[in-house]
Amino acid sequence: MARKKNNVRRRRVEFEYEADPGSEVYVAGSFNDWKEDAKKLKDQDGNGNFKAAAMIPLGTHEYKFKVSGKWCIDPNNPNISKNCHGTLNNVLIVE
Repeated sequence: MARKKNNVRRRRVEFEYEADPGSEVYVAGSFNDWKEDAKKLKDQDGNGNFKAAAMIPLGTHEYKFKVSGKWCIDPNNPNISKNCHGTLNNVLIVE
């Protein structure tokens, strides 16, 4: 059976978040239907610098990090937007 190829253009985006070593850090957003555990960031050196890369479709997206069960905005991205819940999301433009 042939599969239909997804022709959505994407770009590699690197996410980074500093948290206490041993934390669980995920990124979720409009690009992954806000699946809270879809993309886990890894602390390779055990120093609290969590990183992950993802192929994100071109366009404007909103996202947040989930750090040990708590939603957090990206302190390194000043682009923010208020969401329908009255809290803030970061805005990411992928070109």
